[in-house]
Amino acid sequence: MSATIIGLTAPSGTGKTTLLEAVIPLLAEAGLKVAVLKHGHHSVDPDTPGKDTHRFRAAGARTVLFQGPERWFMIQEDGEVDPEQLLARLEGHDIILIEGLRDRPHPKLILHRRGHSESRLDEGLKNIVAVVSDDSTLEAGYPVLDINRPDQVAAFIRDYHTSNARDTLS
Repeated sequence: MSATIIGLTAPSGTGKTTLLEAVIPLLAEAGLKVAVLKHGHHSVDPDTPGKDTHRFRAAGARTVLFQGPERWFMIQEDGEVDPEQLLARLEGHDIILIEGLRDRPHPKLILHRRGHSESRLDEGLKNIVAVVSDDSTLEAGYPVLDINRPDQVAAFIRDYHTSNARDTLS
């Protein structure tokens, strides 16, 4: 089965990362291989100044690949690349969760918080498959999942993956 791609979108500060932090272990416990693609709008450097990898980059290496006994990682100085190139590197996963990239046509869960002034359902997004909210009275035209029930959100994602109904990574 191909990887199921599903995104979570909402304004900053709404709780996307916190929700994904709670959902990921539930999906992993269900035996699913989960990858996350986080798109940010700001420059970020995950490397530590003074470490060898950082020193190699500072010396002019365009790509640094680190391999250790528990994990490996690669830092590449390419600027922003096409999300499809990044998704292609995630082959072998069952589910790819995307935080950000709201304009990409993958299926999306919209996070909606009651009282959050910027949290709206009318964002003009395509491929919305459900709303995750703290407002049980919300009438969204989509399934409404309880933000305080990560198990419910994980079950929705598992079911969505099993049905393999929409966007997949081939």
